[in-house]
Amino acid sequence: MSSGLVVQPGGLLAILGGGQLGRMTAMAARTMGYRVRVMDPDVNCPASFVVDEVVVGKWDDVAAAQRLATGADAVTLEIEQIGVAALSEVAGLAPLRPGVEPIRIIQDKILQKNWLAEHGFPVGAFRVVTSEVELQAALPELSGKVFLKTARGGYDGRGQWRLGFDGEAAEADVSAAWTGLGSRPAVAEMALDLDFEISVMAARSPSGEVRIYPAARNHHESQILAWSVLPAGISAELEERARGIARGIISKLELEGLLCVEMFITHSGELLVNELAPRPHNSYHQSERACATSQFEQLVRTSCNLPLGDTEVLVPAAIVNLLGDVWLDHEPDFAAALAVPGVRVHLYEKREAREGRKMGHLSATGATGGQALSRVLEAKGRL
Repeated sequence: MSSGLVVQPGGLLAILGGGQLGRMTAMAARTMGYRVRVMDPDVNCPASFVVDEVVVGKWDDVAAAQRLATGADAVTLEIEQIGVAALSEVAGLAPLRPGVEPIRIIQDKILQKNWLAEHGFPVGAFRVVTSEVELQAALPELSGKVFLKTARGGYDGRGQWRLGFDGEAAEADVSAAWTGLGSRPAVAEMALDLDFEISVMAARSPSGEVRIYPAARNHHESQILAWSVLPAGISAELEERARGIARGIISKLELEGLLCVEMFITHSGELLVNELAPRPHNSYHQSERACATSQFEQLVRTSCNLPLGDTEVLVPAAIVNLLGDVWLDHEPDFAAALAVPGVRVHLYEKREAREGRKMGHLSATGATGGQALSRVLEAKGRL
């Protein structure tokens, strides 16, 4: 595979998506001297405050994608739900990194799960269901307790349904779940005996160079990431296995950019791939504090065909998400949070605070991952 030309500072980097991930990638790009253009349905998206131009368009808007890519030196993305036709149009106008085919596979959970299983990567038991009848039949095959996930879309717990957790799932429960997901193709995943969850971020350049970040340990509440700490504090053997899986997946996909591999660790010691995200990830926001190269700078490097940066942890760090719930009763006391040693506030400039909406995060460093996490949780408590 040809490595292509290096995009020098001063060049124009285009990003499909202008949410908080696009915003933080743009901030890293501006630090390195690049101009930035984003495409987003909202002209006042979080990235709009830090970029040169916003092209307004929905994720499947081919004409908007064409405007985004025209004149750009490279194009990347911060959300995987971009229409394949729009991605193909972009790829014809400028280097598109991560590429069309990896995104086509990852953005459909059915294709993604089947691809992982077919290529020998460890996944939990699952069934593809395309009807209510198939869902009913899949339940006993998956031990009666499943997470049902819509094939396309779905994020932060949306597009998901739990079945069988309060006893045997009745026909009415199955019908409600199927209807609740819009009667669309879905993946039914067997509930696992989880110990904890980790993620591993991999980066791959157009020339095929791969760098792997140490694993992050994650905690979810209501299926939304609550906090994450880096490093994960797992055994060297488990760390090596997890990094090996991430390296294998990004290399096999031939993805140019970032790939976050979310993984489950069961009480019996199994390490299983949950989902893939071909972009910066919430669980690596603390890489800005912990690592020599943040995930956002690394994405700029992969997009512009620069040498990849060092991924090792220099100082342990943790983040805690700030959802719209924090704003519902009163204005948060950020001064009190910032009084905790090592804490920073990161806000995304979203105009409206809503329950469950990611509005920002707090980060903290510490002598250990435990201390960093303790500091950031204390800071959130002071809000």
